[in-house]
Amino acid sequence: MRIRVLGSVEIASADGFVAAGTAKQRCVLAVLAMHPGQAVTTAGLIDRVWGEAPPVHARDSVYAHVSRLRRLLRDIGVPLRKTGSGYRLEVDPEEVDLHRARGLAKRARSCAEADDIGASAEGYRRALALWRDAPLTGIDGDWASRVRDGLERERLTLLHERFDVELILGRHAEVLAELSTLVSAYPMAEPLVGHLMVALYRCGRTVEALDCFTHTRLRLRDALGIDPGAALHELHRQMLRREPALLLAGEVRPSVPWEHLPGTADLPPGADDARPVEARVEPSARTSDLAAPRQLPADVVRFVNRASEIKMLDTVLDDSGQDPRTVLIAAISGMAGVGKTSLAVHWAHQVADRFPDGQLYVNLRGFDPDGPAMVPADAVRGFLDALGVAPERIPADLPAQSGLYRSLLARRRVLVVLDNARDAAQVRPLLPGGPGCLTVVTSRSQLAGLVATDGAHPVTVDVPTPAEARAMLTSRLGHQRTATESAAVDEIIAECARLPLALAIVAARAAIHPEFPLTAIAGQLRAARGGLDRFAGGDSATDVRAVFSWSYHTLRSSAARLFRMLGPNPGPDIAAPAAASLAGIPARQVGPLLAALTEAHLLTEHISGRYTFHDLLRSYATELTDTVDPEVDRRAALDRVLSHYLHSAYTAALVLHPIREPITVPPPSAGVTPEEVAEDHQALAWFAAERPVLLAAIRQAADHGLDDLAAQLAWTLSDFLQRQGHWSDLAATQRIALAAAQRVGDPARQADAHRTLGFAYARLRRRDAAVTEFQQALDRYRAVGDHLGRGKTHLGLGFVLEREGRHREALEQARLALAGFRDAGDRTGQARALNSYGWCYSLLGDHRQALVHCQRALTLQREGRDHRGVAYTLDSLGYIHHQLGDYKSAISCYEEAIELLRQADDRYYEADVLHHLGNTHHALDQTGAAAIAWRQALTILDQLDHPDADTIRAKLKPDVPPSGATSRRPVSTSTTTIEVGLHRP
Repeated sequence: MRIRVLGSVEIASADGFVAAGTAKQRCVLAVLAMHPGQAVTTAGLIDRVWGEAPPVHARDSVYAHVSRLRRLLRDIGVPLRKTGSGYRLEVDPEEVDLHRARGLAKRARSCAEADDIGASAEGYRRALALWRDAPLTGIDGDWASRVRDGLERERLTLLHERFDVELILGRHAEVLAELSTLVSAYPMAEPLVGHLMVALYRCGRTVEALDCFTHTRLRLRDALGIDPGAALHELHRQMLRREPALLLAGEVRPSVPWEHLPGTADLPPGADDARPVEARVEPSARTSDLAAPRQLPADVVRFVNRASEIKMLDTVLDDSGQDPRTVLIAAISGMAGVGKTSLAVHWAHQVADRFPDGQLYVNLRGFDPDGPAMVPADAVRGFLDALGVAPERIPADLPAQSGLYRSLLARRRVLVVLDNARDAAQVRPLLPGGPGCLTVVTSRSQLAGLVATDGAHPVTVDVPTPAEARAMLTSRLGHQRTATESAAVDEIIAECARLPLALAIVAARAAIHPEFPLTAIAGQLRAARGGLDRFAGGDSATDVRAVFSWSYHTLRSSAARLFRMLGPNPGPDIAAPAAASLAGIPARQVGPLLAALTEAHLLTEHISGRYTFHDLLRSYATELTDTVDPEVDRRAALDRVLSHYLHSAYTAALVLHPIREPITVPPPSAGVTPEEVAEDHQALAWFAAERPVLLAAIRQAADHGLDDLAAQLAWTLSDFLQRQGHWSDLAATQRIALAAAQRVGDPARQADAHRTLGFAYARLRRRDAAVTEFQQALDRYRAVGDHLGRGKTHLGLGFVLEREGRHREALEQARLALAGFRDAGDRTGQARALNSYGWCYSLLGDHRQALVHCQRALTLQREGRDHRGVAYTLDSLGYIHHQLGDYKSAISCYEEAIELLRQADDRYYEADVLHHLGNTHHALDQTGAAAIAWRQALTILDQLDHPDADTIRAKLKPDVPPSGATSRRPVSTSTTTIEVGLHRP
C-alpha cells in the first residue's frame, strides 16, 4: 500500500505513512488517487478543491500542489504525469487503500456466491481493516463531504455483508463486542441492529436481543417518526417464537425463563405452545471453585521507554470499552534482543488489576537453544494445574484439555501471557475462547496467521531511539555517571546499535566495575568493532551471538544460506531481485526465503520489496559466512551481486539518456538475473531506490580490486547523480573511478573521470580543483584523439569561466567545444555547443546574435530528440527573450523547459529554470506567480542542500513577504544568479 485516502490522506515513507502536505494538497492527491491511471483535468481539480468559489490564481496553486506532490510520490515510485489538459496518477489501483478495499470486497462476494464462506469472511475483514478513520479526514469542501458520505455508506454495506457471513460461520460470540460498538455508533442502521440481535440471541442473551429491537424502534420513532422495517420485525417475531432457524446446527436453545422475556404481548394468538424447554449443561469444574493464579514474573527493574508501544497496547485494551464480552489478543513481535519480554511483562503488571481472576504466564521456549519448543499440551496442562483443576479431572488429549481450559475461562477475566512463541500453531490451543480475557503473545516471528485469522492486534517492537537508549543506560548507571561522560555514552549507544540486549550487557559490565570509566568501555567496544565477542557472556540468554543463533538455527538451509550471504552485501538494504542474484537462484524462488527471514525478524521489509537488518545482525551474518561458507562461494556471491547491479544500472542509465555514448560491459555472471526497466520514470525510480546501494557497491568493488567494475558502476550512476544534484556523491564516485583507471593504466577512462570530476567540483564551487581536472582531461583526450570528450571538456571550462564573469573567454571555450563536436561528427554535442555560443553572446549584450545560435541549437535538438538539450536551450531562449523585453515568449520558453525537466526528473535544472521564470513574472509585476515559482525552486534547492537556495530565499523575503504584500522593486537577473547554457555537460 502506497497511498491512503480512507482516513487522513497519506503517502508511504521509510518511517511508515506521512501526511501528503497541506489540506488542499491532500485534496489534489485524493482526487487523483480515486481515479488511478485516469486523466483528471485541471478544471476538475479546481472544482473539487475549491468548489464554486476558486481563488484567482487557482491554476497556479494546482500547479504548485502537483509539483510538490511529484516530489513526495517520486520517493515511492509513483509517477504523476502531465496530460493534455490535466494530470494522471500512474499507480496500480491495488496500491491505493480504497481501490484495494473494493477489490477485496468484490472477491469476498464471489467467494460467498461460491459457498466458500470462510474465504468470504476473511476477504471482508481485510477490506474493512483498510478503513482507518473517516475518509479524507481533515479535508473540507462540498466534494470531500459528498465523497465522505458515499464512502461511509459503502463501509456500512460492507459491514452488513461481512456480518452476514460471520454469523453463517457461527462466529456470533467473536463478533458480539464489535457489533455492539457499531450499533452504538450507528443506532439506526437496521441491518447491523439485526446482526447484533442474532449474535445476542445465539449467545443465550435473549433479553438483550429483544431489548435491542425495542430501543431501535423507539429511536426510529423519535428521530424519524417511522417503525423498523419488515426484516427487523420478522426477526423480532422469530425470536419471540424461538424458531429453530435462528440457531445453528447443534446449538442449545436459550434457556431464559419464558415469563422473563420482554415483548410477549407482541406474540400472535396460539403462540404459547412455542415456549421453550430449558436445556442446561453441568460444567466439568465450577468456576467459583477455581484458583486465581498469579504467575507473572517480577516486573522489570528500572524499565524505561517504550511509550509508543505501551500506548498501542493500552489502545488494544481501551478500544474494547472494557467490555467483558470482548476477546482480545496482542501479538508483540520483534528481533532477538529487542526487549519484547520486558515490554510484555512490564505492561502486564500495569494492567493486571483489570483482570481480577488472575494472570497466567508461560515461556513457550519457541527459540530455546537447549531443547525443542514447548508443546501446547504441556502449556495447557500447566494452566489447568494453576487454575486448581484436580489431576483426575484433566482429559488426556490436547483438544479436550483446550476445551476444558476455555470453558473454565469462559466467564472469568484472566490475563494470559504467552512468551517466546514459535508460531501461531503453538499459540492457538492456549487462546481463551471466552470473553473478558486478554492474551499477550511475544515472538520473534510476526505471527501473521494469528493476526489474520484470530484478530490479534500486532505490536512490532523496534530498537529504541538514541534518546531512549540513553535513558536506559542512565536508569542503570545513574544520571551523574552518564552526564559526566556524555560523549562516551553516545559512543556506547552507537557501538551497540541501540539493541537493548547489547546495551544491557554493556551496562551490566559498567555497573559491576564502577571504577571503569565509560570512555574505557567505549574504547573496548570500538577496538572490537564489527564483531560480537564484545557482547559475549557466560549466560547464553545474555550473549548476543547466542541469542541470534536461536533464531538462525530454526531456518531451513536455503534461508540460512541467504541470511549468511546478506551479511557482507553492499549498501544499507537489498531488493528482492538483487537478493536472488546474490544467491544465484531464480527470482521466483527468493520470495519465500526473504519471507522466512522476515517472519523470524532476522530481516525487516522496511519498504515494500526492500529488506534490511540490524547492524548487529549484519555482523552476525558476516561472522557466519566467514566461518561456514568457503572463500570461493563468498567471492562468487560478491561477483554475482555486483554483476547484478552493474547490468541493471547500465540498462537504466541508457533508458534515462538514450543518446549517451555507451560503454562496453562484460556479460552477466552465471546465476544473475538483471532487472529490466523500459521507461524513463522506471529508471529514475530504480536509481532513486538503489543510489545508496550503488555508492556502496562502487566502493566495495574497488576495495576488492575489481577496478573495471568500479569504473563501470561509476559511469552508470553519473548521469542520475547530475540530474538529482548529488554533486558530492558524484565527486566521490569519480575519484574512485579515476583511481581505478590509473591502476589499470587506461588513459581514456582517466580522461572521462577527470572530466566528470571537474563538473562535480565546479558545481561544488571548488574552482581551482575543477580547472585542474578539466586540464587533465583535455591532456588525455588529446593524447588518445577523443574529439567528443574534448568538446565536452571545453564546455566544462566555459562554465567555470562564465561563473567568474569572463564571458569572452567562455565564448572561446564554446567555439572550441563546437570544433571538437564537429570533428567527432556528434550533432547532439554541436547543438549544446551552439546553445552555449548563444548564451555567451547574450551575456555580452548581443541578444540578436544569441537568438540565432540558440534557435539553431533548438532545431538540431528537436530533430535529434534530445529532450534535456531542448529544455536547456529553451532556458537560454527564455533569458534572451526576457532581455529583449518579450516577456510572454520568455515565460512560454521557461514553462516548456520546466515540463521537460520534470518529465526527466532533472531536479537541479528544474529549480534553475523555476528561478528564471520567477524573475520574468516579477518583471511583469506578477508577484504572486513569481513567488510561486521561486518557492518551488527553493523547495528543491533546500532538499539538495544547495547554496543557491540562499539567493532565492533573499528574493522572497523582501519582495514577497508572508503577509502577501508585494514590492515593485526590480529583481536582478545578473549572471551571478542565473546559470544556463555552458554548465550543462
